[in-house]
Amino acid sequence: MDNLTHSLVGWALGETGLKRRTRKGLAALVLAANMPDIDVFFGWSPWAPLAMHRGFTHGLVGGVLLMPPLLAGLLWLFDRWQARRGAVFRSGLPMHFGWLVALCYLGAVTHPLLDLQNVYAIQLLSPMSGDWFHTDGLFILSPWLLVMLGVGIWLSRRRAKQGRAGVGRPALAALAGVAVFIVLNIGLSMLAWRAPSVGEPHAAPDRIFASPEPLAFWRRDVIWQQQGRIAFGRYDPFRNLTMLVDGTAPIADNMADPLVKKAAGATPAAEKFLAWSQMPMARIERHGCTATVTFGDARFTGPAVRRNFNVGVDVPTDAPGCPAR
Repeated sequence: MDNLTHSLVGWALGETGLKRRTRKGLAALVLAANMPDIDVFFGWSPWAPLAMHRGFTHGLVGGVLLMPPLLAGLLWLFDRWQARRGAVFRSGLPMHFGWLVALCYLGAVTHPLLDLQNVYAIQLLSPMSGDWFHTDGLFILSPWLLVMLGVGIWLSRRRAKQGRAGVGRPALAALAGVAVFIVLNIGLSMLAWRAPSVGEPHAAPDRIFASPEPLAFWRRDVIWQQQGRIAFGRYDPFRNLTMLVDGTAPIADNMADPLVKKAAGATPAAEKFLAWSQMPMARIERHGCTATVTFGDARFTGPAVRRNFNVGVDVPTDAPGCPAR
């Protein structure tokens, strides 16, 4: 999910009353809710689980178990540094390190739970396993979640300023609404996953994704892979609850082509891309004695994203008259 949504979830948790458990409580929740995305700064790392976005820092070990105490320690040290400099804390709250750690854990666990909801997926069991997990419950930036969380936070803060009772109720209601919205959308995606098998084209997918639309959240772009071929379809429960409403003929993913296999291990960039890609496909362009193999991912085939989600590799061919290599 986008970092604004992650931040609003941490903020909404704080507005339920949790931010008053300790000084730096709101900071702990918001920062912990974003903390796993620190992996975007470690693409250079030689350790693959850390260099991979949504790898180690998004898993149960790195993101949920190990990182929250580190963040709590940093916030505690920062608080101590402020106190030594004579800072006046307007909240009037004492520092409770135990609560600080607990809030960091709470904020941190929301991150993989949200990222699990979209087709980009996460390596939930990294570094023990490189398997990717996804529920396809949300578009990567959901305006519905932003509105629910934003309104809940605003109403809670307004109640606090007015000195009214039940300050945290709107924020709590917003979080409950988010949970219900996600569960509803996971259910829709489960129906979309089954749709290619229930009716035409009577497929038996090896892997399938059902990407929600940002506004019409009930609709899905369904992409599946079966025996070396990629197919696309559309799911709309208001038009047909159990079957796809339209689709395309399957196309070859070309991953078994000898040139593609050669290109797959030809460069570190190609190896890294294929370690991340869960529905790889390749385009081959021959130029005499060389060929350009462009790897893409069927989940991201729109014109707005294709340039950012592909890797090209030049490899020699065995065309007649070409030198042996």
